[in-house]
Amino acid sequence: MNAPLKTAPGHGAHLLVVDDDADLLRLLSMRLTANGYRVTAVGSAEAALARLSIELPRLVISDIRLPDRDGMSLFQEIRSSHPALPVILLTAHGTIPDAVEATTLGAYAYLTKPFDAKLLLERIAQALSLSAPAANAADSDQAWRAGLISRSQCMDELLAEARLVAASDASILIRGESGTGKELLANAIHRASRRAKAPFIAVNCGAIPEALLESELFGHVKGAYTGAIGSREGLVQAADGGTLFLDEIGDMPLLLQVKLLRVLQERVVRQLGSDVGRPVDVRILSATHRDLDAAMAEGQFREDLYYRLNVITLTLPPLSQRREDVTPMATQFLHSLAAKYGKTVHGFAPDALEALTTASWPGNVRQLYNVVEHVCALATAPLIPLSLVQRALRVPSLEVLSYTEAKQRFERNYLVQLLKLTDGNVADAARLAERNRTEFYRLLQKYDLDAATFRSGASLVAPERQE
Repeated sequence: MNAPLKTAPGHGAHLLVVDDDADLLRLLSMRLTANGYRVTAVGSAEAALARLSIELPRLVISDIRLPDRDGMSLFQEIRSSHPALPVILLTAHGTIPDAVEATTLGAYAYLTKPFDAKLLLERIAQALSLSAPAANAADSDQAWRAGLISRSQCMDELLAEARLVAASDASILIRGESGTGKELLANAIHRASRRAKAPFIAVNCGAIPEALLESELFGHVKGAYTGAIGSREGLVQAADGGTLFLDEIGDMPLLLQVKLLRVLQERVVRQLGSDVGRPVDVRILSATHRDLDAAMAEGQFREDLYYRLNVITLTLPPLSQRREDVTPMATQFLHSLAAKYGKTVHGFAPDALEALTTASWPGNVRQLYNVVEHVCALATAPLIPLSLVQRALRVPSLEVLSYTEAKQRFERNYLVQLLKLTDGNVADAARLAERNRTEFYRLLQKYDLDAATFRSGASLVAPERQE
């Protein structure tokens, strides 16, 4: 590799570097850190997968030859689980055919050892610019997703995809259970798009009576119907140049589905009672918690409209699948509500937080907000007690699964979840799993999980291996 370079700073982008050569790993980490990147360095594919389960990086740099499994296998698993995550492969001359094959399968690039540092930095910068085209600085990176509080990997992946598709004008269908935050995600996509300075108009198709929905969407002219004493612009026209978000699109009547399809096809809107069309430039985002495939089979939703709306699909996970997000969300909700109600409330008691984390949350984020508002309104002490949370939940909290039950599911995910919940405290994690510490350490070793990496402020660079 060449001498250190003076390049544009990496703005703190997180890179995962995988190589079993400890000297090269250390040198790469130093060089990338010096160029402004945040680096996680590991020496095996299993360790890389463990780190990916903790935090999703912006880019992966991996050697093709690794001790526990080859880099091609690692690449294929990354591609399967995280299709938007760019991967740069490092290869010796003997593995160039593998690297070429990997690029045909979706690897961003490959470099042969010994490689040129300037070329590596260029490839990294190019890959990052493609993976997040609207990103300019840390502040703007966060501003677009304001209101979407998360630290879970599944949300990180979803938001990375949302940031990518925001740059296009493609129609997006957002799926998810009620209360998962579909409108928040739609608004975030709008803020990350080129239409951010134009209007974002949200319409709940299930909340407006059918008789009024057509006029609300497309407007009407004077005399179009009894009571239409003047002309009125519809919400489609109001969103001209911006984004129209159609929530609960599955509840839209068939007659209006036909009219919406015509607007999408012709990019012209006609007010109710008028034969004159007006051109509109609007991006359509839609959302539903219904099964639209079943609705199409039953003749309740038009197939042609479905394919117009469903160019890209994003699916919001239920809160029960992102439990590590409960604590930061509940805490932020509590602080904002305490300010709203003029309460001196600083947080939750530990057992109250555990009850929130293990609750079933059928109502998802909306239910969590309501529960926090309930406890904040009734709080009489700086810390919210367990009893108040249990009262607000009105349902028994879920027990943390024992290891015997969880083993039938996905062993590694279970261990990762416990370490996240306990901030890397092995004693607490072992207690929750109903296993002794010695056995629990063996389980962590089996999956190459280091509890220290789950602790707040833990170093991201792997320690040197002892020969």
